[in-house]
Amino acid sequence: MRRVLFVTASCLVAASILLAAQSTPGAKRWFSHIEVLASDAMEGRDTGSPGHKRAADYVASVFQKAGLEPAGVNGYVQPVQLKTRRILEAQSSLALVRDGKTEPLTLGEDANLSVRSEPAPSLDAPLVFVGYGLNVPERQINDFEGLSMRGAVAVHIAATPAALPGPLQAHFGSAGERWKMYRAAGAVGTISIANPKSMDIPWARSTLARLHPQMALADASLDDTAGQQLAVTMNPAHAEKLFAGSGHTFAEMLALADGGRPVPHFALPAHITATVHVERGEVESQNVAAVLRGADPQRRNEFVVLSAHLDHLGLADPPINGDRVYNGAMDNASGIAALLEIATRLHESGAKPARSVAFVAVTGEEKGLLGSRYFAAHPTIARSSIVANVNTDMFLPLFAMKTLMVLGLDESDLGQDIRAVATGLGLGVQADPEPQRNRFVRSDQYSFIREGIPALAMKVGYEPNTAEAEIARKWTAERYHAVSDDLAQPIDLSAADKYVDVVRALAVRIANRTDRPKWNESSFFKRFAKAGTE
Repeated sequence: MRRVLFVTASCLVAASILLAAQSTPGAKRWFSHIEVLASDAMEGRDTGSPGHKRAADYVASVFQKAGLEPAGVNGYVQPVQLKTRRILEAQSSLALVRDGKTEPLTLGEDANLSVRSEPAPSLDAPLVFVGYGLNVPERQINDFEGLSMRGAVAVHIAATPAALPGPLQAHFGSAGERWKMYRAAGAVGTISIANPKSMDIPWARSTLARLHPQMALADASLDDTAGQQLAVTMNPAHAEKLFAGSGHTFAEMLALADGGRPVPHFALPAHITATVHVERGEVESQNVAAVLRGADPQRRNEFVVLSAHLDHLGLADPPINGDRVYNGAMDNASGIAALLEIATRLHESGAKPARSVAFVAVTGEEKGLLGSRYFAAHPTIARSSIVANVNTDMFLPLFAMKTLMVLGLDESDLGQDIRAVATGLGLGVQADPEPQRNRFVRSDQYSFIREGIPALAMKVGYEPNTAEAEIARKWTAERYHAVSDDLAQPIDLSAADKYVDVVRALAVRIANRTDRPKWNESSFFKRFAKAGTE
């Protein structure tokens, strides 16, 4: 079966190249933006870097050419102040203490120390395994029941129960929500272990970024990690070290999770000791915001926000196979290029939607949705005037688009809008076919959702166990957050062209609605709606 899939996938890639040759001028213009943003000259667009500033200037220049009004604090730019932390690994350490014996953990191989939160200089704390690590009373889930969490470090599988609806998996599985639960239970830190079957990035590649600076918003009121003294990511290949002497194994826990069965929770017979040295700094980065002003006098002061993140991972140190630039062509120069092309097409068509359409290129997504979090909390337009968000992140036009994958499809009545747009363009619509990957909260739409604003995010869709699914899986395994996400990869420009048309048509349809979009009564996220009207 795998051979059939591989052969079919190869044929689809060949077809993609053929379709690229038959692309429209608009699709070629879309790709020309990627050629600029993902060039080596942008040095990977790391948040707060000179390369990111050059990319922000480019985006502002295209917005201006498309006739959009500046909507930043100073022209098109909204400055975002950030704190930086970089682990000094040679001066830091991590170890397990069991039965009076110390077992050092090798940083980079056994585990990594995260410094997105402000770490304690030193820590000695007991370990408690909390299974999935969730406390959701409305779903009768309490993985802390019977455990003493006070002063402990919570060890959890970075997954959620399959029985939990996809949007709830996404929300409660997010790092911020998890820490809120753990802190309320008295924990002082976390150790997260990924399920190898659902890791988007293999450990050998993800660990390469551990020495890069990590960031947090300078605005302390937006800090989701307050009080977290230790944050560790454990290599799942070495996670058995945590369970030694407990009467359980990590393999046993994974088998239960993979089988959709309850995962037990219990104290582990060990302490974790940590010494963390950090180099601190400050940096300023840029959100870029612009507005196509609406035509209706009653609705022109309301906004549909189209967003995408501008930043990527910067430079590899040391270089990887001689390549030192994380170009981020699909992640997410492709999404920014879509914003630029939508703005240009609306300008060329003379479109006059009733509401205004705001275009926002945000920074710091790769650092934890920082730019969108800042914009949603401190928008350069009145927060109560934002009626909807449509976000584009890594939409992956790798093969012909027949289906649109819509994250948040059934959470608000925006689902009716995208279904109507897709039908008009001859496309099918699907909800996220892999909810366990928590995609609905892993990009910038979630910052708007937390402010009560109905939102959608979209990608080129595929059915499970198909050749297209294999192409997407292979891309994720080989190019996601790798230096190979560059300009030398097969792209289906026809799919990109259609995707741009979908988002353009959706933005206009929402802007022309007589009523404001609203959350569905059945949506979990409706509880945030009050924030959007404050």
